[in-house]
Amino acid sequence: MCKLVTLILLTGSLITAGGTRASAQGQPGFAQVVALDECDPATFNAPTGAGPDFCKNVALGASTTLSNLFAEAAAGTPDPNWDFEPDTLAIKQGTILSVVNQGGEPHTFTEVKEFGNGFLPPLNPGGATTVIPECAGGFSKVAVARTRILQGSQLQITGLSKGKHLFQCCIHPWMRIEVDVK
Repeated sequence: MCKLVTLILLTGSLITAGGTRASAQGQPGFAQVVALDECDPATFNAPTGAGPDFCKNVALGASTTLSNLFAEAAAGTPDPNWDFEPDTLAIKQGTILSVVNQGGEPHTFTEVKEFGNGFLPPLNPGGATTVIPECAGGFSKVAVARTRILQGSQLQITGLSKGKHLFQCCIHPWMRIEVDVK
């Protein structure tokens, strides 16, 4: 009798699992974008850096010092290890875009009309002070603040219309991606 009850319970579980799988097939797809950076905790978190516990990078070999980050950005040659991956993405309409921050610093994933400068002039090429409209105001602007992705967290983007969408980090403006929605 015990074996029969176990078999009935297992069969019921299998039917339920099959039913769950079938209903999940009608759900929208997912695509993932990863925000990466190589902040060096020793220099970013130092008293003369960005502040204590600012860089939470746990990656081995995280080698971008705070001074190098600013110097390379000002020279127009930003660190290529600070990036959104992939650089371009084609998805079907209805796909949920999941943006995961696997770096050590906060980033934004802000939709912009055209790529341009962010709200921290020292990180813009040549220290430019002009800021694209979507990034203006920094985190004091709700539209920018809601696109922030803290270290280890994710942001989900839904409802993208067909066409090309440009996203960039308003802090590190060389972090960019083009998403083509079919």
